[in-house]
Amino acid sequence: MRGAPTILHLDMDAFYASAEQAAKPSLRGKPVIVGGLGPRGVVATASYEARVFGVHSAMAMAQARRLCPNAAFLIPRFALYRKVSDSVMRLLHTLSPLVEPLSLDEAFVDLEAGGTEATVEAARAVGERLRTDIRAVTGLTGSVGLAGSKMLAKIGSEQAKPDGLVIIEPGTERDLLGPMSVRTLPGVGPATAETLRRAGIHTVAETREAGEAELVRLLGRAHGTSLFLMAEGRDERPVVAERDAKSISAEDTFDVDVTDRTRVQLEIARLADRCVRRLREAGRSGRTVVIKVRRYDFSTLTRSETLRGPTDDPGVVREAAARLIDSVDTTAGVRLLGVGVSGLADYTQEDLFAQAAQAAQAAQAAHEALEDAGHPPGPERPEAVGERAEEASEGAGKPRHWLPGTDVRHTEYGAGWVQGSGVGRVTVRFEEPWSRPGRVRTFAVDDPALEPSEPLPLLRPDAGPGPAPQGEAADPSPDGTTDPAEGMSQGPREAEGPDGSAGAGGGPGQGQGQPVTSRP
Repeated sequence: MRGAPTILHLDMDAFYASAEQAAKPSLRGKPVIVGGLGPRGVVATASYEARVFGVHSAMAMAQARRLCPNAAFLIPRFALYRKVSDSVMRLLHTLSPLVEPLSLDEAFVDLEAGGTEATVEAARAVGERLRTDIRAVTGLTGSVGLAGSKMLAKIGSEQAKPDGLVIIEPGTERDLLGPMSVRTLPGVGPATAETLRRAGIHTVAETREAGEAELVRLLGRAHGTSLFLMAEGRDERPVVAERDAKSISAEDTFDVDVTDRTRVQLEIARLADRCVRRLREAGRSGRTVVIKVRRYDFSTLTRSETLRGPTDDPGVVREAAARLIDSVDTTAGVRLLGVGVSGLADYTQEDLFAQAAQAAQAAQAAHEALEDAGHPPGPERPEAVGERAEEASEGAGKPRHWLPGTDVRHTEYGAGWVQGSGVGRVTVRFEEPWSRPGRVRTFAVDDPALEPSEPLPLLRPDAGPGPAPQGEAADPSPDGTTDPAEGMSQGPREAEGPDGSAGAGGGPGQGQGQPVTSRP
């Protein structure tokens, strides 16, 4: 571990919720909760205004609704979050070639590798400049921790939240860590914490006092030794610029257990296509196809099939996933399905493409032959099933459900977002990130003038003024509507698990807008 604060940890403040507030002027200064909106949904991120009521990430959405019923409940918009994240990561790469992204909203930076002088003053200057640049480029805020190790830098950014900076200076590590919960240390989850609790160990100081030998006895040599070093404030983990993914997957949790076999097969085909899209976006291929099934009683099983070579062909992955799901009894009901690809590579096996093409042609020929003979068609080809599933998942045509937070565009009123829908109607608020809070209007769900649209950038494209500060309360809309949650409805399914999680840290009153320069 280096003594000088040369490791920087950036954590964007309530990232998803802050991005939604920046995009929607009527929600600024109001509680916003982003996540899966169905009965089994969970909170991805809650704004600081919602955290006052006890809402936090990973909480069941049903509980969040009970704690903060007047919040705006929105689906995640990962297309927007990824664009903002890309802008932030580009700023981090100007500081050093060694940037280790942990999620869309969080990363470590090795400042020493970027040539920053190993002094407190130089580190503070870099951190403050980064926070200023992030606000200028994205309109959002991030908290920065600076220390001599990754563990301490992350602790610093958590203490700095929201919108602050904390430097943990050399020599202060043990005093800082001592009173903290043992859960603060990396690698201490619920199971490890419970083992330590039974041994009377609750804080980092008590962990240190227990000694390495006792920790090894309780947790095993590798884990016990690592935990003792962490409790001493010693963390030798380097910043790793590239994290090679071991697998790529897609999964969904259903509001109601799925028992219909045809529906299960359709969902597996849709998930296989979504998995392949992610695979191609990453420029990878994979050799092993895996399905995940969580049944009605929460028991979870996986099945896998290893191909002759790596592929990124949707037909091949769909067929493999279909074969795997055929071996699983789903008649009692499933609550979650997933499809993944592992054994990743940077190339594809060409003969698998030919194999898939031949299979598709054979299936098409058989299908046409049946029709020509006047027989009723047999089971649908996986290719056709997947194509229709992809169209549905991509929002082709009019969606059956307008989910709260969805971007839309009206031929007369312009850009807006869905506040809620039900009984054949959809309520839309028309506003842009750089406008004042907009007017609410209601339409039929199949109104031809209303279409789904891509997210608008958070800052005006002509480099005009950005969003108002996040703490600024929204003015009432012209029609007098002030409650952003009015008309909110639940979506049909839990949203995808987020690529990044909400940063931990203080509530709305903790250092809001005031950077903290140093704490012991």
